[in-house]
Amino acid sequence: MTEKKKKNIGFNIIKNDPTDGHKGFGVGALSLENVSPVFIDIEEGEAFVDIGAMHARSQVERGIKFTHVKEDVPNGKPYWLVWVTVDRKEEGPYYAGVAACELTVDREARRGYKSLPEHVNRMDKSLKRHIIVDHMDDRSKKILANFLKNHDEKMWELSSEELKKGLSVQ
Repeated sequence: MTEKKKKNIGFNIIKNDPTDGHKGFGVGALSLENVSPVFIDIEEGEAFVDIGAMHARSQVERGIKFTHVKEDVPNGKPYWLVWVTVDRKEEGPYYAGVAACELTVDREARRGYKSLPEHVNRMDKSLKRHIIVDHMDDRSKKILANFLKNHDEKMWELSSEELKKGLSVQ
């Protein structure tokens, strides 16, 4: 009998500013310490954090040769990779930027589809506090909203109305 591993669903919370106290090199640079990659497995109906995605080394991506042509992977299993940026206001941390991009993976054929420029641009948009979720399907929006709420209800409450509205499903 195999036991299901307990999943670590931790988000990176902002650390102290490494450039505090000096105006030298690195001032104005974006820090990746406060962004987390959240995968949504649409078929399984679950979401999980996999920090390996920061370098395209997540469990989903490992061992797969990716193409930028969606039609090359007709039997691919659909996923969303959502870049979630956490920021802090006086009341506490909140989800500041959320940007989703799609990918598909065919484990049997060891092939997958993803647009690397889109993934990089969406991570950048998330870091810049943008909310880009309108292109997601309703089921995935619901999975993501539940995941973010269950991770930390207070962070969800402190998040923007744009995010809550973007992930709401009729």
